[in-house]
Amino acid sequence: MSEKTSLKIHDLDPEERPREKARKYGFGVLKNSELLALILRTGTVDIPITKICENLFESCGNSFLNLMRKTQPQLELHDGIGPVKAQQILAIMEMVKRFSNEALESRPKIIKQSSDIYEILQYEMGNQPQEEIWMLTLARNNKIINRHHLTRGSATASVFDVKMALKTAILDDAQAIILAHNHPSGNLLPSPQDDHLTRSLKNAAATMELRLLDHLIITTAGYYSYADEGKL
Repeated sequence: MSEKTSLKIHDLDPEERPREKARKYGFGVLKNSELLALILRTGTVDIPITKICENLFESCGNSFLNLMRKTQPQLELHDGIGPVKAQQILAIMEMVKRFSNEALESRPKIIKQSSDIYEILQYEMGNQPQEEIWMLTLARNNKIINRHHLTRGSATASVFDVKMALKTAILDDAQAIILAHNHPSGNLLPSPQDDHLTRSLKNAAATMELRLLDHLIITTAGYYSYADEGKL
């Protein structure tokens, strides 16, 4: 057996180890950091790409969800990650999000229960670092007409315009609407402001003969449904 073929994985150059592990054992055995290193390929003169990715994932709690929240300037704060690698990482995260959304597109678009709403919106808004408000407009049979990104705010709040939401629904010729917003903190309990917003929108929608079917609070861990909790 030649010297080359007898090399163990730990004897290889750090930047070659993920490739060799994937070739021998499949991609399923690779750690998150090794998967990313395999894509980014090369590190710097002083730091191999495997170490750069290990450090990055350590800062994210070894979580792709946390990595997805990082902005380009935040990524560039890590040693060995410049503008090009930061954009590569953000492109990967965007592909993951689009893949998840495409998987949902093949499913029926009729809302039957709160979990249907969560499945449709969780990848769009559940992991956002700032609060966002989305609205689904629906036909009489609860088939989705459209989904609208209404507002984007800070990590703790977002300004909501009831009149603009109703105007959007009317332009869609909707018979019903569903509101959803995220809590970046991960807390699923509604705030007094959330309750007030829900009541205001429900009452205003009723004057336009629009039904507010539900209001969801969405996080990466799950959701809270006003309809399920009997608060509509």
